[in-house]
Amino acid sequence: MSLERPVTPDPYPLLPAVASFTVTSDDVSDGKPLKDDQVASGGDTSPRLSWSGAPEGTKSYVVTCFDPDAPTVSGFWHWVAVDIPADVTELAVGAGASDDTLPGGAFHVRNDGGGLAFTGAAPPEGDQVHRYFFVVHAVGEETLGVDASVSPAVVGFNLAFKTLGRAIIHGTYAH
Repeated sequence: MSLERPVTPDPYPLLPAVASFTVTSDDVSDGKPLKDDQVASGGDTSPRLSWSGAPEGTKSYVVTCFDPDAPTVSGFWHWVAVDIPADVTELAVGAGASDDTLPGGAFHVRNDGGGLAFTGAAPPEGDQVHRYFFVVHAVGEETLGVDASVSPAVVGFNLAFKTLGRAIIHGTYAH
């Protein structure tokens, strides 16, 4: 019996099509290994993210980090920050530490590790290379209409109907 798994598809092209815009980071290079700071054993520090070119009508943002390669049928949500004000176009390094480090009335939804914060990459020892999709979702409403008690799946469901645009950058990690 082989332990190798097929590569999970990039989940974002499977969602309803929306406009794209730009996200950049000093800490995440698209398609390249994450820095030690973004790894669970290296600090659980969320990266600096900066974005521009969001679609007209954007009233708030949601920032997520998702690993589709986790050995589960649902992947693994590392970060879900909701209701970031529309005038914010950057999150500083470490903004994912707590609700107190997010701008305006933004808040975290519990990640799949159970925390209300960013949790770093932590693929199983010896597993394949994992991809970590950092996504800025431009939302057409000032609030997504959820609270911190919902799951990342509920956030994703709401985003399917309220997202105007998506900006994506992804890093990788393996032990």
